[in-house]
Amino acid sequence: MSSIVLASGNPGKIREIQAILQNDKILPQSQFNVVEPEETGATFIENAIIKARNAAAHCNLPAIADDSGLAVDALGGAPGVISARYAGVGASDQANLDKLLADMREVPEEQRSARFICVMVYLRHALDPTPIVAQGVWEGRILGQAVGENGFGYDPVFWVEQYQCSSAQLAPELKNALSHRGQALRALSQQLAGL
Repeated sequence: MSSIVLASGNPGKIREIQAILQNDKILPQSQFNVVEPEETGATFIENAIIKARNAAAHCNLPAIADDSGLAVDALGGAPGVISARYAGVGASDQANLDKLLADMREVPEEQRSARFICVMVYLRHALDPTPIVAQGVWEGRILGQAVGENGFGYDPVFWVEQYQCSSAQLAPELKNALSHRGQALRALSQQLAGL
């Protein structure tokens, strides 16, 4: 397999994707000084394709991109596609987390259902008209406060019923086995194996 550029500058995502795919030929776009494109899509799949096309065009390599986020039922699916910038463009994980907790302050326990969603896209080249697409969904609910030190983003407030802890309290290997990103990556890996 030739090198593949990973269209992400998020160190947490890069670690997870490289660990799950176990492929040393996956190179982060930061090695190529790729400027991240504006995510103008209305859906996760649109944004993933925008990112993959941008990386493939700049690096002249096949590209993998994901777009993922948290969809909270009580917030009408928000933060959704703007999960990484929920508190504003350039906001930190902590600022996004604080905004979510503030927005959920009055929501009763039984109405805190949520899910992480991840769409992964593989493009053979920048003009590839048939991207390979995989999706993963991880159901949970939103806690009233952050718990745990592992993970990133909204992990400290995402309750995993099966293990009675937050996503940020899971060991990285277990999180990768359960998570939306892990599901999408395994599905993508199976499709890539057939190429």
